[in-house]
Amino acid sequence: MNRNVAVVVLAVAMIAAPLARAQSAADGVTDLQVLRAAVQKDKKALVASTMTLTDAEAKKFWPVYEDFQRDLDAANRQRSLALEGVIALNKPMSDLFAKNLAKELIEADDAEARARKKMHTRVLKALPATKAVRYIQFESKVRAVRAYDVAVAFPLVK
Repeated sequence: MNRNVAVVVLAVAMIAAPLARAQSAADGVTDLQVLRAAVQKDKKALVASTMTLTDAEAKKFWPVYEDFQRDLDAANRQRSLALEGVIALNKPMSDLFAKNLAKELIEADDAEARARKKMHTRVLKALPATKAVRYIQFESKVRAVRAYDVAVAFPLVK
């Protein structure tokens, strides 16, 4: 009886150890300051350490990642251009300018949503479901930090 318990405990420990290491890498991105700094330094390296992909998974995943980053950069540029108009104006804006700004911001949000939907579909095909969801969660955390940074940096319109 004791031997069976020892075998079960050993088996659980052997399974849990790699999972704990992988989880600790992902847990490191729960602190928003740490996540912001790590993403600014080298997002791709952070993704690689968080994902722990096999060679076969990496071969399928990295093209999806690169395509998504390009699409995301385009949406972010679109949003930045719209918001730069708010800062450049630096005075109360007209209703027409405000309507155009709202339209441009919604278009940027739509472009980002399309990029995320495309990425979700592709990453779920490229990776096992748990790893795909891990990456989707990671990108959601990065998106939340960036959204917060934009909200803090840009004033409400006058």
